[in-house]
Amino acid sequence: MEGAVERCLVALSRALPDDRVLTDRDVCESHARDESEAEGSMPSAVIRARGAQDVVAVLTAAGAHGVPVTPRGAGTGRTGGAVPMRGGLVLACDRMRGDIDIDVRNGTAVVGPGVVTRDVHDAVEAEGLFWGPDPNSWAECTVGGNIAENAGGPRTFKYGATRDWVLGLEIVTGEGTRMDVGRRTRKGVTGYDLTSLVVGSEGTLAVVTRATLRLVPNPEAIVTMLVWLPEVASVPRAIDAVLALRVVPRCVEMLDDQTLDILRAASSLTVPAGARALLVLELDGTERAVAEDLERVGNALSAWTSFEVGVATVRADRERFWSVRRDMSRALRRQARWKISEDVVVPRTQLPALIDRCRLLSERHGIRMPAYGHAGDGNLHVNLLWDEPSQRPAVDAATAELFASAIELGGTLSGEHGIGALKAPFLGLEQSAAVIEAQRRIKDTFDPKGILNPGKIFPATGHGGC
Repeated sequence: MEGAVERCLVALSRALPDDRVLTDRDVCESHARDESEAEGSMPSAVIRARGAQDVVAVLTAAGAHGVPVTPRGAGTGRTGGAVPMRGGLVLACDRMRGDIDIDVRNGTAVVGPGVVTRDVHDAVEAEGLFWGPDPNSWAECTVGGNIAENAGGPRTFKYGATRDWVLGLEIVTGEGTRMDVGRRTRKGVTGYDLTSLVVGSEGTLAVVTRATLRLVPNPEAIVTMLVWLPEVASVPRAIDAVLALRVVPRCVEMLDDQTLDILRAASSLTVPAGARALLVLELDGTERAVAEDLERVGNALSAWTSFEVGVATVRADRERFWSVRRDMSRALRRQARWKISEDVVVPRTQLPALIDRCRLLSERHGIRMPAYGHAGDGNLHVNLLWDEPSQRPAVDAATAELFASAIELGGTLSGEHGIGALKAPFLGLEQSAAVIEAQRRIKDTFDPKGILNPGKIFPATGHGGC
């Protein structure tokens, strides 16, 4: 392996400008991890790509010498997707930015994979347009990373995840083949939908070098609501009451009772005594429609809570409300020496059952497990907090039981964080051997030498190992 890497780097030194290939130890160390707890191997080099030709050169050379390549955006992932599990090269795409090319009349934008998600939002909203995906790390994460993970966020309930907002891609396969997939038109059913296949493939099939995004008109008005509830079991019923009005909020978020206890101490926001759950709802549309929906939703929710519903229509006030939700991950991290955030999904009506399972697991294993997340989608972020190294086996056992509980309740292993390295051993809980094998064959087609992001998605042994 060492000799193959050296030969690959020699080839790259001839094909790329000097500033692209970095072997400094500090640079390699900083690219050996992401925001997850995944532990990989130190890469031999980091390649800072500036354009599609750089990506072609890297994958062509790596394929010729059998060197693993780990594509990377901003490194904000939570399942180890950007962690090099087998060393080799890290292909950093965060500098592949360029201009955000917006076509207002046709409602599209063409962007590089290194463009920060918040910059896309700002640019299209300045033109009166809207792009849906809003992951919690939107101020740091990149479009390429969003595409690799099929990122979601609070607005997914109404607007869908990243896949629903990508029309076409320029990609480079594991063989170094550059191709365009998808389209730039609003409609199109020519051939297989390779664009949707690549979205969410976590860098195991191809590297995205350009994306064509779908845009829609920006909503005229937005209102954010804080709804304090007396118990977690009220959450799905309150949501049902809203949907029964034929109102679809763009966001339906929740915090459970353990998370509210932390919020009481960590936030400037006053949490009413007796509140055991919080819903954050957001409505959007025309000024008239939002005003009408707000009145109807408020009346419907009054049957489920005795607390005053908070309402914010001004952007600064809405941001203050949202800071409660967006800052929870950091607030929870301050509660313990170690923290893992797991991302599972169950049918919305099973959310109380999942939270009950978390309580049982917390008591059985002696660790704290506060939860919050996207209640409208049934997508819960379960946090495991612990202080002593000796507790790690209990954390691992609780994690495995959490995944099994999600599947048992009719759910799935991941809603938006992907499978990556950390959830790969559990893939068989949800998918059959035949399904995993079919996916492995698809990977072989795009990446016949198995160099792209090895150690991700598929179990290390058995069906799907790659």
